[in-house]
Amino acid sequence: MGQIGGDSKQAYIPQELLREISKVNNRLLIGIPRERGKGERRMPLTPEGVEILTGCGHQVLVESNAGLGINYSDNHFSEAGAVIVETPAEVFQADIIIKILPPLAEEVALMKSRSILLSMVQFNIFETEAYLLMMEKRITAISYELITDERGSSPVLNTSSEIEGATSITIASHLLSNLQGGKGILLGGVPGVPPTEIVIIGAGTAGTVAARAALGLGALVKVFDEDINNLRAIQSSLGQKVFTSNFHPKVLQNAFKTADVIIGAMRYINARRHYVISEELIRTLKKGALVIDLRINQGGCFETTCGLKDSDPAIFEQYGVLHYCKANISNYVARTTSMAYSNLFVPILLTFGDMGAIQMMIRAENGFRNGVYMYHGKPVNEYVSSHFNIISGNLDIYLAAF
Repeated sequence: MGQIGGDSKQAYIPQELLREISKVNNRLLIGIPRERGKGERRMPLTPEGVEILTGCGHQVLVESNAGLGINYSDNHFSEAGAVIVETPAEVFQADIIIKILPPLAEEVALMKSRSILLSMVQFNIFETEAYLLMMEKRITAISYELITDERGSSPVLNTSSEIEGATSITIASHLLSNLQGGKGILLGGVPGVPPTEIVIIGAGTAGTVAARAALGLGALVKVFDEDINNLRAIQSSLGQKVFTSNFHPKVLQNAFKTADVIIGAMRYINARRHYVISEELIRTLKKGALVIDLRINQGGCFETTCGLKDSDPAIFEQYGVLHYCKANISNYVARTTSMAYSNLFVPILLTFGDMGAIQMMIRAENGFRNGVYMYHGKPVNEYVSSHFNIISGNLDIYLAAF
């Protein structure tokens, strides 16, 4: 039982009712729009995640057919307690918009003034017009890629990298087959046949997972990175079976000459340097070799893949080398990715509900604070604002003002 009132007149109400009162006071109105980006299938919340939120008293609006890309119907979401709305105009009237890709300008135009947005900030598709309109509408925006945990790592970015690293090996195996016009080789080989050679650029999360998957198939794996600590970590994780090296030109050249697959997995978000593999090195690859760039949405890992426009083909051949440059390859396994994202986003939203206000959430949760790149329309993250040639302000000052 809970107690309310003074000493002389005490009133008691059941704890269940107290919880219901709390739900009403801190109830969130969350909108999940249908993604309109080319080839985008992922969702930030699955019906299971929605059910947890609605069970805690929050209201979730889902745009009709938003879940078809991951084989969830409107019925799945409505049974989980969501309200299905027919138009984007309706879903963007929610106080909190949670989506995958950065918003389009026409989507920001539908948002309420002073609403809250959670999404990616992929600069290759984030329109300047949308960013400026967000400022005008005094939006508070949080980037998944920039949110950190208590250890300083990026849980959403790491989850994406894990999935992309594993998926890259599946894609490589598929594209090397005769059915896809590849060399007709088995990723890993068989007894009496030399193993496939895979070179991975970047020893971060994506590179480590890709290397583990490739080793499991019997491939010969070589990993390059500029950070000796990353190389030490991957060697410790995977053992002596994996070859590791810094970016020594001659060592890199020799590895490229014999490689069957090159995977670009460098992480450029908030990085001090942006390493790019030269076009000359790509020329040295064997005819029929395969290049997979996991960082297209961050600018690309190779000179042959940098600066690709949305209208450019995502799979093309150059110098006799097949290039696979589809952004967000976690869409290859969109349902698994959406389930992983939902597991991360539900606790964030529940904590937000408990706090009751975005200011409280930012002040109390340092990791969440790191993800804030716009506060009440004010740019507060230099990494993001510099991309749009806008000066970033001090979040603490704006927190005190609003």
